[in-house]
Amino acid sequence: MGELIIDFSNWIWGWPLLVLLLGGGTGLFFYSGLIPFRGFIHAMKVVGGKYDDPNASGDITSFQALTSAIAATVGLGNISGVALAIGMGGPGAIFWMWVSAFVGMATKFFTCSLAIMYRGKDSSGHIQGGPMYVIEEGMGVKFRFLSIIFCSAGIMGLLAIFQANQLTDVVRIVLLKPIGLDYGAPTRWALGITMMLMVAVVILGGIKRIALVASRLVPFMVSLYFISVLIILFKNSTEILPSLSFIIEDAFTGQAAMGGAVGSVIIMGARRAAFSNEAGIGTAPMVHGASKNEEPIREGLIAMLGPFVDTIIVCTLTALTIMVTGVWQSGEKDGVLMTLSAFEIGIPGLGKYFLMAAVMVFALSTMFTYSYYGHKCFNYLFGADKADYYNYFYLITIVAGAVASLTVVMSFVDGMYAIMAFPTMISAIYLAPKVKAATKDYFERMKNME
Repeated sequence: MGELIIDFSNWIWGWPLLVLLLGGGTGLFFYSGLIPFRGFIHAMKVVGGKYDDPNASGDITSFQALTSAIAATVGLGNISGVALAIGMGGPGAIFWMWVSAFVGMATKFFTCSLAIMYRGKDSSGHIQGGPMYVIEEGMGVKFRFLSIIFCSAGIMGLLAIFQANQLTDVVRIVLLKPIGLDYGAPTRWALGITMMLMVAVVILGGIKRIALVASRLVPFMVSLYFISVLIILFKNSTEILPSLSFIIEDAFTGQAAMGGAVGSVIIMGARRAAFSNEAGIGTAPMVHGASKNEEPIREGLIAMLGPFVDTIIVCTLTALTIMVTGVWQSGEKDGVLMTLSAFEIGIPGLGKYFLMAAVMVFALSTMFTYSYYGHKCFNYLFGADKADYYNYFYLITIVAGAVASLTVVMSFVDGMYAIMAFPTMISAIYLAPKVKAATKDYFERMKNME
C-alpha cells in the first residue's frame, strides 16, 4: 500500500501539474501587472489594519486571516520540507522554491480575491469562502464536479499526519532518548494520543478560537525561529554568500539531484514550495474567505504576503542554516533530523532545544488551522449539520500520523495536494479577467481617496 501511495505521488507530480502551477502562476503574475511588486507596500498598510471595517460580514479580521493562513504555511514545511528538498533534490531545489514563491504570490492574490468575490452559503445559511464556492458561484453549477474533486481531496490531504510524524520524531530524539524513555512504537502511540488531546482543546472551539490562538502563536514562533537561525548564520557568516551562490549554480546543473536531472530539481522545488506556502493548492482562500472584508482585491493583497513570509524569508533562512553548517552533505534524508543536526552544530548544547520548541509551536499551530480547512471541505460535501464529525476523524488521524512512515505520509499529502491544485488553478485562470477588472477599479478608488 505504501509503495502505491509513493508511486501515485511521483506520477501526479509530473510535468502537467508543474506546468499548471508554475506556468499558470507565471501567466497570472504578468497578467496582474506584476502585482507582487507594485502592490506590496499597499498590502503592508492593509494588513496593519488601516482599512479594517469591524461591521463587515465574515468571522475574523484580515490580520487574523493572514496569521491563520501563515500558521498553516509557516510550519514544518519550512523546517522539514526545506531539508527534504535539499536532501532529495540538492541545494538547487531551493532556487526553484524561490521562483515558485514569487509566482505563488500572484496565484494567492487571484485565488484569495476570488474567495471574497464569490462567497457562497453552506446548508445552514452561513457565509463561506474557498475554491469550491468560487467554482460554483463564479463558474456555474455545471463545473460543480471540480468543487467535489477539490473537497474530496481536501478532506484527506489536509490532515495533520505530517506534522504529527515530525513532531513525534523531534520529541523522541531531543527529550526522550537521552533519558532512556524512548520505547519505539509505544512511545509513538503515547505521543500521538497526547497531541490529539492538545489539538482537540483548540479545534473543537471553531474558527474564532483557532484564529485567536494562531494570531498569538505565529509572531512568537517566527521570532523564536528567526533568533535561533540568525545566531547560527552569524557564527558562520563567511559561508552565507558561497552557499547562496551554490544554490543558484546547482539549480541549473542538478549535480546533487536524482541522477543529475535539472528537471528533477525543478519538480522537487515546486513540490516542496507547494507544501510550504500552499499557493495554488486552495487552502488559504478558505480562511481568507472568512475574513471581515468586503473588498476582494484588498484581501488578495493581504493573502499574497503569505508566500513571501513563508518561502522567501523563512525557507531561505532554514536552507542557509543547513548549508552553512554542512549537514546537507551528511546523507541524512529525513527532513527534521537534518535540520536538527544543523541546530546542534550551530548552537551546541541549546540548539536542539530551540528547534524542538519551534517545531512544537509550528506543528501545533498548523494542526489547528488544517482542521478548519478539512472541516470546510466536509461541510461543503455533507452539510453543516454533519461537518463537526470531521473534527473527530481529523483528531484520530493525528495518532496515525505519529506512528506511520515519513515517506508514505509525505507522499500521501503530496498526492492529495496535487489533486486539489487542478480545480483551484483552473478556476483562478478561468476567472482571472474578473480579478483584473476589480483590481483596476480598486486602485483607481484608492487613488481618488488619497
